[in-house]
Amino acid sequence: MLKQRIVTGLILSISFLAALFALPTFGFIALMTVVLAYAAWEWSHLAGLTNTTGRGFYMLSIVVMVGILSAYLGFEPNILLTEKPRFLLLLACTWWAIAVLWVQSYPSSAILWGQRWLCLVMGVFVLLPMWLAFVGLMSLAEGPKLVLAVVLLVALADIGGYFVGRAIGRTKLAAKVSPGKTWEGLLGGQLAIVLVVGTTGWFLDFDASRIGLWLGLAMVTGLASVLGDLLESMVKRHRGVKDSGTILPGHGGVLDRIDGLTAALPVFSLLLSLFYNRL
Repeated sequence: MLKQRIVTGLILSISFLAALFALPTFGFIALMTVVLAYAAWEWSHLAGLTNTTGRGFYMLSIVVMVGILSAYLGFEPNILLTEKPRFLLLLACTWWAIAVLWVQSYPSSAILWGQRWLCLVMGVFVLLPMWLAFVGLMSLAEGPKLVLAVVLLVALADIGGYFVGRAIGRTKLAAKVSPGKTWEGLLGGQLAIVLVVGTTGWFLDFDASRIGLWLGLAMVTGLASVLGDLLESMVKRHRGVKDSGTILPGHGGVLDRIDGLTAALPVFSLLLSLFYNRL
């Protein structure tokens, strides 16, 4: 299982990097739309849809919403810095703030989202903002590097949390949602982010205020990634499943790999758009 997990992880990493830096912007966005569509397919199962027709309709509905969103926003350089996407990202981050309360109060919170149609609606708020953030970041000159930065921040939060949590984790972060996560692990992930981002800023000769802004952005993004992970864990626990799917040997489903990004990308993109001229 470990060997299979490592091989799949390497293939995913190489494929993602190749797509991110080799494909033209629209090609990468198209690929991310395909990933989003499959994630919607998996989410429909987590929400309780069992028939292929219903799941296919939900997946198609998400793709149609992407098309409507694209028509509404258009695509131009630096679109992330304009009012329309910024407002939508603000709404998305407000939704994620509400999600904190749902995770914290699970299982009683399931009355608010546990019904099939409510969970399907929740999937829209989980998936579409992530796609919007991809588009916004890729509209910037440094788009591929910024997308990679978010992925690395999520990885740092996950790796730091895992090793510190295993070593000294005692206090449960959300025992009824993900018993393996601890407050010590959360702090370990934050420490990993601070060390890497701080060292990178120093190496690039950023001044103290600029390093401070990047640290704040990175740490909040890392926290958001944990929330995205916990939210998917909550839905899976409610449905009584371990993984969102089986398409990735050793890893589960697509959602199991992008859960942290569902929250981290919108949060990072909103903060970047607000502080862009100072970073």
